[in-house]
Amino acid sequence: MKKAIIIGATSGLGFEVAKLLVEQGWQIGIAGRRESNLAELKSLMPDKITTLVMDVTCDDASDKLEKLIEKNGGMDLFLLSSGVGYQNMNLDIETELKTVRTNADGFVRMTTSAYKYFKNKGNGHIAVISSIAGTKGMGIAPAYSATKRFQSTYIDALEQLAHMSKINIHFTDIRPGFVKTAILDDNKHYPLLMQPQKVAKNIIKAIQKKKRVAIIDWKYRFIAAGWQLIPRSIWKRLPVKNN
Repeated sequence: MKKAIIIGATSGLGFEVAKLLVEQGWQIGIAGRRESNLAELKSLMPDKITTLVMDVTCDDASDKLEKLIEKNGGMDLFLLSSGVGYQNMNLDIETELKTVRTNADGFVRMTTSAYKYFKNKGNGHIAVISSIAGTKGMGIAPAYSATKRFQSTYIDALEQLAHMSKINIHFTDIRPGFVKTAILDDNKHYPLLMQPQKVAKNIIKAIQKKKRVAIIDWKYRFIAAGWQLIPRSIWKRLPVKNN
């Protein structure tokens, strides 16, 4: 039986991916900040799901991850789904720093812990949910777009480190566009909004195929490719704004 750990499974994409993996026969350990949501997911199939309340921004998160892996009986796949994002054109400093604490500090804490586990095991698969927002710096959400670029670059570095160290670890950088989850529940308009259930299915396919980078879905692949071609002098003049 394959075994997975999903961090950030109390809502959104992590929640949907966890349900699909259980249906496919995986043994999974799930973690998140909301105990009631973890209990809801565990109730679907108690014998295949273990849970642990965790906040990736806390210093004890790495120790809790080790505990969850032990409770789960091991780990073949690590999926990091926890993340926050806000439109913050007024540059409220607490909003920016909260984003950095989760998407950068928490990200490093979790991915390095997973890397060390797979290093000792000899193999494994690390998948992270970043975003196409990391393609360019977005004025409406500076910390969010910057930390998502950070995540993709950090995975690049870990992949190179694994290769240099001759460790058999696969990496998948999952980059969704706008998904109808709580993170976008702010009464603003988002184009090409995708349903989390459909996105979760595509995430599972990308992981099964061991894709290195998975932009979900095809429309966003064109958008991301186009963004990368826009010169900086033009990009800064674009009125990227959601109302």
